[in-house]
Amino acid sequence: VPAARPFFTQKPTFATASFVHRDTDPNPPFEFTRDSYKKIDVLLKKYPKKYKKSAMIPMLHLAQTQNDGWIPLNAMNKIADILEVPPIRVYEVATFYTMFQRKPIGTHHIQVCCTTPCMLRGSYDVLEAINKELGIETYHTSADGKFHVTEVECLGACVNAPMVQIDGPICDNIFYEDLTPESAVNIIKQLREGKTPKPGPQTHRKFCEGPQGKTSLFEE
Repeated sequence: VPAARPFFTQKPTFATASFVHRDTDPNPPFEFTRDSYKKIDVLLKKYPKKYKKSAMIPMLHLAQTQNDGWIPLNAMNKIADILEVPPIRVYEVATFYTMFQRKPIGTHHIQVCCTTPCMLRGSYDVLEAINKELGIETYHTSADGKFHVTEVECLGACVNAPMVQIDGPICDNIFYEDLTPESAVNIIKQLREGKTPKPGPQTHRKFCEGPQGKTSLFEE
């Protein structure tokens, strides 16, 4: 009888956020800024008038960026008014995509990829180190309100695993790759000091070159 195959097991991490829409306090009121309205005008010109609801996702991103990383109910209602759709259509989209935050979160949103390539390269060690440094658990915000940590699915930088994506006033959805627990903590320390961490690989690697460096496509 062949020996039983060992299986890798990892303590499951469960989201504490609800992805079911519930009406929340309509305050604070929300209004797009003049600059945001200019961007909305550009967005709407990309679609036929009868299909302007196609601009919903970029408008949600715009609202979230303007409102310090989260989307209040009044922002969703404002988007519904502009796109001339029932508010429930906006709620459906905002609750489906996990990149949209419907409650206030920390200033710096650290999104740790834990899908298979990153997991095999130690992403859970990176996540544990980040949480330990901040004194929180995943899906929570640090006591000083500066950091929020989320476990996410594939961010598309598998070749440079493990990696995180950070969004906030310093990092605009920037990738930090080839991480170790130590380099991840160093990034957090730099953000605390108001510094801008070097994006991309946190090792000697250049972009996504292999261990031997560039080996082809040398022609201009």
